Amino acid sequence: MEPTARRRRRGHPVAPSRAVRRYQDGRFVERIETIAGECATALVYNGDSFAVMMTTPEHLEDFAVGFTLAEGIVADAQEISAITVEDVVLGVEIRLTIPARRMDALLDRRRNVTAGTSCGMCGILSIERALRALPALPPSPSIPGSVVQQALAALPEHQAVNHQTGAAHAAAFADRDGRVVLLREDVGRHNALDKLTGAMARAGLLAADGFLLLTSRCSTEMVQKAALAGFPVVVAISAPTTLAVELADAAGLTLIGFARPSGFNVYTHEQRITL
Repeated sequence: MEPTARRRRRGHPVAPSRAVRRYQDGRFVERIETIAGECATALVYNGDSFAVMMTTPEHLEDFAVGFTLAEGIVADAQEISAITVEDVVLGVEIRLTIPARRMDALLDRRRNVTAGTSCGMCGILSIERALRALPALPPSPSIPGSVVQQALAALPEHQAVNHQTGAAHAAAFADRDGRVVLLREDVGRHNALDKLTGAMARAGLLAADGFLLLTSRCSTEMVQKAALAGFPVVVAISAPTTLAVELADAAGLTLIGFARPSGFNVYTHEQRITL
């Protein structure tokens, strides 16, 4: 059963327009530009604030579910009994209701921080917590390289916010035929991935039935989020980091970087990619 979601007043635009002056060919030109929306978004569990993230103000219910799952606050989306999104003076509050036992555990490792759009681990106080062990991904059917290229070629047409603003990252789920099934965007790459995993959980889509596409570099926390969500293959258009490669290898995750429709690098577990 999907959690009850309610939304109150919406006052934060996703992609507002603004008049700007562009310097071009030795002169200034007046033009209208679309700018990526960004607002402070507080995650509040059972009335207690846990974290503040900077997000693009759309698909916030998906973001809340994905973040809650990625942080291990609940083990299953069904444990979230209600979600309310409400505008406040300085941003947005997402209010979630979770079981009392989950709330007790959350208070034990409480994290009240303000995180930037590039932040994936802000406020984590120990290396052990930051580099927690990942579940070993089970074997999964291989995917032809041409299918990965097909999905990469189709990706831009689904990036509506980035097309308007040029400032949004995307995380997308593609099926084994290379079709982009679901995509979420945000000014923060971690937020985009949380939104995607939340949307998939709410829609009943299984990460093991396809692969993940990222329009960003693939660092440690992105691999962690992907592995915890159950994606067997991660395809990033930019580079991975050394620790991301090590974690992906240990978790049994196939990590692809520098991905373009013309080709890509496979860093770990290349057995899942066939010619």
